[in-house]
Amino acid sequence: MPLKTITAQHPAYRDDIGDLTTRRPVPGPQVAQVDPFLFLNHHGPQVYPPNNRGLPFGPHPHRGFETVTFVLEGELAHRDSAGHESIIGAGGVQWMTAGSGLIHSEVSPERFLQTGGPLEILQLWVNLPSRLKMTQPRYTGLQREQIPALGADQGRVAVNLIAGSWGGQTGPIASLTGVFMSTIEIKAGGRTGFGSLSGRSVFLYVARGQVTVNGRAAAEWNLVELDLAGDTVEIAAETDALLLFAHAEPISEPVVAHGPFVMTTREEIMDAIRDYNAGLFEGVGAG
Repeated sequence: MPLKTITAQHPAYRDDIGDLTTRRPVPGPQVAQVDPFLFLNHHGPQVYPPNNRGLPFGPHPHRGFETVTFVLEGELAHRDSAGHESIIGAGGVQWMTAGSGLIHSEVSPERFLQTGGPLEILQLWVNLPSRLKMTQPRYTGLQREQIPALGADQGRVAVNLIAGSWGGQTGPIASLTGVFMSTIEIKAGGRTGFGSLSGRSVFLYVARGQVTVNGRAAAEWNLVELDLAGDTVEIAAETDALLLFAHAEPISEPVVAHGPFVMTTREEIMDAIRDYNAGLFEGVGAG
């Protein structure tokens, strides 16, 4: 099957949030989105001292999309207006469907504030099509042991399968839109591949290490953009590496974003602002 062609690589740019080290490859100067993947923040890696202030993401609203948060190191406490609450540790994932609207916070738990420690987090925003933007909010928090780690290449590769199917197994998250979501840990010299990707957008971000993608070098903190036409992606590690690897069908609809709201028209954005100011996000029911 034909390999997907690399059309560009986009280095993440620094955009620190207070004392939180933050890099962002998308949106960036040359890439607005990788439809339906809208936004990626890479926080850390860094080490917090004891008696720190922790993460700054107190209560804030969302509507019209999903957030997928990968806790690579440290801990993350989630709480939202639909009644969901959890503390996710290293290797875990949070998948939140904001849908019609909710308010959530993502902060450091009390024990992390007291003791400090290493912290590294990825947060990816995944768009929803117009028909699902007002869907009921939902949330799933997964600890590392709840995510299948599928071995390949004689143990040199682990595909942490979050959503979708691979290697005869299916991830624990049932995506509303058929998104495949994983992180991939590859030891130096390891390799793996993915097929049946024709017509699907691939989101491939190198969080750590150096790899080659379809024979081309890709460096740490780079987003690799691939074409829609090709069918296959082959990944090999030059050093120990960690990747965020996802793919999905493009939505191909207008994207109108305003801060924490992502809709398809300006009028829908104004509705979201009005509903939030009216307190309608406060009382949403749990999904």
